[in-house]
Amino acid sequence: MSKIIRIGTRDSELALWQAKIVQSLLENLGHKTQLVPVKSTGDLVLDKPLYELGITGIFTRTLDIAMLNHDIDIAVHSLKDVPTVLPKGIVQAAVLKRGNVNDTLVFKNNEEFLGSKEAIIATGSLRRRAQWLNRFPTHTVVGLRGNVNSRLQKLEENEDWNGAIFAAAGIGRIGIRPEEAINLDWMIPAPAQGAIMITALAEDEFVLEACKGLNHEETEICTSIEREFLNKLEGGCTAPIGALAYIKDEEVNFKGVLLSVDGSKRIDVTRVKKLGEHHDIANFCANFVIERGGKRLMDTIKNSNKKTNVYSTKSFTEAQRLLFHEKVTVESSDFIKISLNRIHPRFVKNEIQNVIITSKNAVEALLTNFSPIELQFKNIYCVGRRTKRLVEQKIGKVSHFENNAKKLANYLVEYMEGTEVTYFCSDLRLDDLPTVLEKNNIKVTEVEAYQTKYDGLKVADSVESVMFYSPSTVESFVQKNKAEIIAFCIGETTANEAKKHFNDVRISKVPTVESVIELVNEHYI
Repeated sequence: MSKIIRIGTRDSELALWQAKIVQSLLENLGHKTQLVPVKSTGDLVLDKPLYELGITGIFTRTLDIAMLNHDIDIAVHSLKDVPTVLPKGIVQAAVLKRGNVNDTLVFKNNEEFLGSKEAIIATGSLRRRAQWLNRFPTHTVVGLRGNVNSRLQKLEENEDWNGAIFAAAGIGRIGIRPEEAINLDWMIPAPAQGAIMITALAEDEFVLEACKGLNHEETEICTSIEREFLNKLEGGCTAPIGALAYIKDEEVNFKGVLLSVDGSKRIDVTRVKKLGEHHDIANFCANFVIERGGKRLMDTIKNSNKKTNVYSTKSFTEAQRLLFHEKVTVESSDFIKISLNRIHPRFVKNEIQNVIITSKNAVEALLTNFSPIELQFKNIYCVGRRTKRLVEQKIGKVSHFENNAKKLANYLVEYMEGTEVTYFCSDLRLDDLPTVLEKNNIKVTEVEAYQTKYDGLKVADSVESVMFYSPSTVESFVQKNKAEIIAFCIGETTANEAKKHFNDVRISKVPTVESVIELVNEHYI
């Protein structure tokens, strides 16, 4: 005698409708079933948007526990609500043929507000909110939670609301789609929207075999791609991610989107592959989004509720931002602004025997004023590996470099040919190098190649550590900030300035931004 399959479900009208569909299909195959309704946290907490609750699988967790406790045999879910990684011991048993994938706008009276500057739209979905604001940036989006019926009721009760957004499948399945409703074809749905999923215990061979007959292969292929895309982006219901895959003419078509919470930033991706050759679509598209700023967007969303604990006085590249440890919540901005000067041709009209260049800014200033062929420098001396690399790429061979100006000055006193040197510097250069040289009877001709202007800001009280890259960044920081912090410095010259203001000063192993980041990560591990 076959056992009774206990079907776990949420007790909302839509969830019960979905469970009854599964029940009917299983009974048509000759199985005995029993419905077991269970309330979820998502049904109980209705005063906050889902993305503020910070729980993945908010509608599925209670059913997962019931299954692991052997109180139910299978669980029926809206697949879009299910985390991309299932709990250990639970597997996807089947996906039913997909329904309407679209989002639907239910509106009052008419659609004229779509052309208005001001309108109020209700939704509890971060994805819908972001896409709506991306298309209608002047509209206001308000939160809306509850089951389908209660949400429709709230729309009716709030006189200043113009409309609310629903899943077309949800209002269609229980037969309550109003006449005043339009599908939003331009809005990319949630991954797996419109699909019903059945989960079961991996060890329950009887139930897995029973559910196999309910699986719809095309829906399984498409929703698996969408959910893999979501997983690669590390998203859940707390990120504005849309994804849709469909099969047409033996081809798998995919489109995905990632947005900022306010909809101001948007990264789209599309891909078409032959059926059977489609297995890399999700990975390819996720990487495409990540490489175009998606990682930074995701980090911003994840850290939106975290307080910044590290501040950088220099803006990061996307590659540098990816290097931080997960415990670091970092913000960055340029605390100094560089203005390149006009350099008079008299300084370079003849070959110069000895030239000192201590920053990439000086290189840029020289190349802005002159062509490389005009820069007839016999011996070039640099501070920093990256300055050396740029000089050799753009101007010529570097005779010698050191990691800081004082070490370079001591080297020049010992080994430099001649008794004169031309120093292309900033208006805020340190005294170390020219002072050491002049004390040793080396004449220094200073050429102001660029100006360094302070452009600091007051950082949040939560900031514990600050990253500095030059003495000027330290000086700019202390103009606006007085709190004691940990100073992570790119080199000794920067550290010497930091020690005038802070007790805890740390120096990176090599003078690169990446090495300073490594220093920060070591502290926060």
